[in-house]
Amino acid sequence: MNQYIQVAEEEGEEPMEVPSEDDGTLLLTTLAAQFPGSCGLKYRNPDTGSMRGIRLSDGRLYPPDGTWARNVYIAVFPKDTRKKTEELPDASMSLLNRKKEKVKCSDLIVLGLPWKSTEDDLRKYFVQFGDLLMVQVKKDIKTGHSKGFGFVRFADYDAQVQCISQRHMIDGRWCDVRIPNSKEGNHNLMNRKVFVGRCTDDMTAEDLRSYFSKFGEVVDVFIPKPFRAFAFVTFSDSDTAQTLCGEDHIIKGASVHISSAAPKNNEK
Repeated sequence: MNQYIQVAEEEGEEPMEVPSEDDGTLLLTTLAAQFPGSCGLKYRNPDTGSMRGIRLSDGRLYPPDGTWARNVYIAVFPKDTRKKTEELPDASMSLLNRKKEKVKCSDLIVLGLPWKSTEDDLRKYFVQFGDLLMVQVKKDIKTGHSKGFGFVRFADYDAQVQCISQRHMIDGRWCDVRIPNSKEGNHNLMNRKVFVGRCTDDMTAEDLRSYFSKFGEVVDVFIPKPFRAFAFVTFSDSDTAQTLCGEDHIIKGASVHISSAAPKNNEK
């Protein structure tokens, strides 16, 4: 007897009901009609918490333990399908872009701008990260002079993430870029940053970048001047940063200690 199977493109998304055949199997062509490019199904085992794959034979997907039950199954796509989106048909492109459309770019505030910096200066600097939809330097209404901060907005979310993950030297001055009034955004940035204590004065930013790059991608290294025996290292991934916290490492013959850069009140 045929039944409807709950299938979602990503875990946590609202599922779609896909019809099975009379013998209880699900045709791969039926699945692909609703999820173009899909090549199988998987689901999370409620007992172990691990993902399980569904058996595929002769173009048919077979229910686990003889029944689909009320599980929500996740469509499986080939890895190359996710990477080479330009090779997919338009229908597949719309599905793959569905999740990205949910995450929209924000106006980013640029703090610490030199007074001489113009909107053209900002545009020339930030275009290295991606296309810009908006660039603005805030000015005093009476004098017309810059207030020392501005805003930018990227067209692509990946460009925004890359931009806010590092510090910026604009017209000879270090500037900070962040999401305005976003505790969550600042917290996520801090989670990717670690405090490196007990540094020696012969350690350079390149020394730290070279050492920590073996654990993950390093997007920024900051050593205060004048030297204060510590540094900050920011990774592109928060998990990499947090796994290093609490450890001691030997760099250039000296033992340094790694701890979280996030203040305690951010842990709430």
